Amino acid sequence: MDAVTSPAEPLEGLVSHAHETRAVVIGGGIAGLVAALECAKVGMPVTLVEATPRLGGTIAGAEFDGLPLDLGASCWSTSGGTVRALVEELGLDDRIVAPSTDRTWIAGLPKGAAAPLPEQSLLGIPANPWDESVRRVIGWRGAWRAYVDRLRPPLTIGTERNLGKLVRSRMGAAVHDRLVAPLAAGRFGLTPDEVDVVVAAPGLTAALTRTGSLSGAVADLLVDRDAPPVAAIESLDGGMPQLVSALGERLRLLGAEIVLDTRVTGLSRVGGRWRLGIESTDDDAGAAVPDPADIVIVATGRQEAQRLLEAAGARAGSSPGAEPGHEGIVREVVTLVVDEPALDAAPRGAQVYPLAGTHRASGLVHHTARWAWLAHAAGAGRHVLSVAFDHPVAEGHETIELARHEASALLGVRIDDTAVRAAHTARFELAAPASALGHDAATADVRRRVSARPGLAAVGAWVAGSGLAQVVADARSEADRVRRAALFGGPAPE
Repeated sequence: MDAVTSPAEPLEGLVSHAHETRAVVIGGGIAGLVAALECAKVGMPVTLVEATPRLGGTIAGAEFDGLPLDLGASCWSTSGGTVRALVEELGLDDRIVAPSTDRTWIAGLPKGAAAPLPEQSLLGIPANPWDESVRRVIGWRGAWRAYVDRLRPPLTIGTERNLGKLVRSRMGAAVHDRLVAPLAAGRFGLTPDEVDVVVAAPGLTAALTRTGSLSGAVADLLVDRDAPPVAAIESLDGGMPQLVSALGERLRLLGAEIVLDTRVTGLSRVGGRWRLGIESTDDDAGAAVPDPADIVIVATGRQEAQRLLEAAGARAGSSPGAEPGHEGIVREVVTLVVDEPALDAAPRGAQVYPLAGTHRASGLVHHTARWAWLAHAAGAGRHVLSVAFDHPVAEGHETIELARHEASALLGVRIDDTAVRAAHTARFELAAPASALGHDAATADVRRRVSARPGLAAVGAWVAGSGLAQVVADARSEADRVRRAALFGGPAPE
């Protein structure tokens, strides 16, 4: 009788193959950590190499005035549920919190006024231009012009992808300038003319054709909001650095090697495997990086990634975020801890964005209004504010003074210099969101060139689009693609 092949044998072979497939992840931000975890949990020996002394990238924190503060990313979008799934996988689900309020205000209106963003709006586009909350922002003349949208013929699906042109042509300058533009600039560092409406608001152009007006399309898409509200963002009680710590601990538990203060200087394909050039002040750290490697996942920032991908023969002709208007956008964020009891009532919600040209700051986040755990830790009268500026505007103490002045103006509450208990300044290069015009085409070009090189992947905000939800989902997808190819000899099934 013929021998019967045990079904365990293919699995044992696959496990053995995984244990022999060495993966190197270059970059210890959230994308690199997630990609490393995806490889490590199938049994691959993984080495993560980070050029700086710490993990986390834009997720950073420190204690100021006795409070644990997020100094970078402070929350994630609930869209798709990807980040929540990761947090639950890491055993942090009991720390997940929703905001106490996430109300947005618009500042810099005529006569120095400010008003809350209408709740029935999408990307700032109102569902009803006659609603009092809309008229407070755009005025009677703006409301009349926006109403003309109801009288104009609908557009064909997909005719206009430029958000700015769409809003101006349908609803006029007031809606564009006072509702849509402040959100685009404050949240993403973009103008509405740089936003792809098809990506930013899926279904909006189809609803426009179906309903006959842009405001009607927004109302149509917001119908489901009559259901119990679901928070658009979430965070962790105690701060986002817990996510980084949990990822690092899980990687070490799975046997992954984490190498800090070490830079990858070169990347080349030799004999069917990847050779890496290493630069480190610690000889032992440099020796811990496998050379050669079967899989390399580049998870650095845009400029460093392009350098490494070019060395690997996979640099794209264009890249997401490298178009004029996106390249070199630096956001400076000043975090202030202040004593000001007038802020206990959260007079302007959780975030404030000004009209273009009315303030030097691009926006403000009132963290103690947004997160109950932080408000409880701070106590009555003490508040945490983050004031953002696009491009550095001052130096040292001048920056803090400017942030205090802008916070007073945006919140409509005078904050004296003696009220500032602690301050911290950080600078970040903004990655373009996935909704930036041209981002999808540029990303597809990067993916095509990278996937043509066996065992190579590129992840991170510069290619996935800004936001933890985008970055985590993309890192998981790309890590799965490259590990499947290494283990099964082909791409993941569609």
